[in-house]
Amino acid sequence: MQSRNNLILVLILLLILLAGYIALPIDHPDWFIRIVAPHQKGDPNALTLRLGLDLQGGTQIQLMPDLPAGQTATADDLERARAIIERRVNGLGVSESLVQTGKDRIIVALPGVKDPDAAIETLRSTGQLEFVDLGSNPEGLGAGDQINTTLGEAPNPVSDKTYETIMTGDKLKNVDVRRNANTQKPYIAFELTKEGSRIFGDYSGSHIGQFLAIVMDKTILSAPVIKAKITDAGIIEGDFTLEEAQNLAIQMKYGALPVPLKVVDVRTVGPSLGEDSVRRSLLAGTIGVIVVLLFMFAYYRLPGLLADLALIGFVAFNMALYKIIPVVLTLPGIAGFLLTTGTAVDANILIFERMREELRAGRSLPSAVEAGFSRAWTSILDSNLSTILTGLILLYFGSNFGASVVQGFAITLIIGVLVSMFTAVFATRTFMRFLIQHFAEPLKDKLSWFSI
Repeated sequence: MQSRNNLILVLILLLILLAGYIALPIDHPDWFIRIVAPHQKGDPNALTLRLGLDLQGGTQIQLMPDLPAGQTATADDLERARAIIERRVNGLGVSESLVQTGKDRIIVALPGVKDPDAAIETLRSTGQLEFVDLGSNPEGLGAGDQINTTLGEAPNPVSDKTYETIMTGDKLKNVDVRRNANTQKPYIAFELTKEGSRIFGDYSGSHIGQFLAIVMDKTILSAPVIKAKITDAGIIEGDFTLEEAQNLAIQMKYGALPVPLKVVDVRTVGPSLGEDSVRRSLLAGTIGVIVVLLFMFAYYRLPGLLADLALIGFVAFNMALYKIIPVVLTLPGIAGFLLTTGTAVDANILIFERMREELRAGRSLPSAVEAGFSRAWTSILDSNLSTILTGLILLYFGSNFGASVVQGFAITLIIGVLVSMFTAVFATRTFMRFLIQHFAEPLKDKLSWFSI
């Protein structure tokens, strides 16, 4: 029993050290990231503390359907548009963005984005990709020209002629950006679905020497000549930068919006507000933790000192989990963490008070310690499960009704309660058992160290 407890103690201390290392604001080596957070491999923000819009600043964009008079967008149209925009935002690499629908609009929060122009164009673009038959192209149409196609009218046609759409972007299986080995200019490579391969193969095989326009939102991206039968893959070349190619690839990859959108509001949240919020929150959190540590030591003495060690582990574990999962830390999230700092010692207070009652009743120190933990466990479990259940309800409400403020609070609350059950009960009990097993004899005459 003694050797088993010693082994558990060593494991707990190693876990605290590991959590502390993860929590440090440093660049962690790639091999370490692959071990503790394999899902973040290759992420430039791996094992960093992710901050929400309210803490690091960024851009908030509101989009509304841009339809002709007499037409309205349905709730289903907005939801499908929201899902596509969310995929586009994730493709942009914006960390921990938020995309949600309002009554008649879509609200997009982009933390860390200070220049929103390129992002706005990527988000609001309809993203309708077409492969259009230009025949022999007698008008000499090329990149930048707008045309009418069989899918609908162009916003500013250069002629009344309508060109046949051979295939649309929904037949694409994969899209990525590559560079020309010689010129280093970016180009877009795409793969086709089985149906797309059949359509494209049949058309290209019978139209060699003809022009095929690759069109996005009625604007020609390029108009190459078909030189051979193309079945399963192709490329799009044009005079665009790497960023333009990446944005275009995102639009192609994640599909066309069901309705055109217009920007009705753009707000830039400066980082100064976030920095001030972080500074004040860190100050409040530090003061709160120090006060709790001092109270536990002053009131419960030796057991309180061990509880303080477990509380330090609690802070380290929370910070590490925020980085590993990762969790977006917002101001409400910080509030949830600070709240659980108090609950982290609630269990210890129940245990220690029960332990004091057992000692006052004349029980020996080892039996009083064990009785304190075992008899307080039911109350600890019931209270923590109630808190977790409440947190799950808040999380469901926040994630399904667009209340991101509630969602951030609920996530840190649930994580904090779960971690506190480990540190306040399991870790503290291991520390106490180690103390009793090795120092029971000298401690039995020093019950004042146990606040008796």
